[in-house]
Amino acid sequence: MTVGSDAHGHPAVVPDPGATSPGRGAHLHPTAECYELAVRRRAFARALRHAGQGGLTSAPLGEYLDSPAHQP
Repeated sequence: MTVGSDAHGHPAVVPDPGATSPGRGAHLHPTAECYELAVRRRAFARALRHAGQGGLTSAPLGEYLDSPAHQP
């Protein structure tokens, strides 16, 4: 995952399964449990060193993990 932009241009944690996006990245086990724990701990902003105003949404990553295309 990397810090990117959501569909509205706001900073967001976005999936990057190929690890090809530019910018700072972070690793996360691709499971709902690990995702939910990271959200509860607010780990994304810290790991990705994002200190911008308005927060950092992780909804695009959550949607990716819930999508049928990602399921084994």
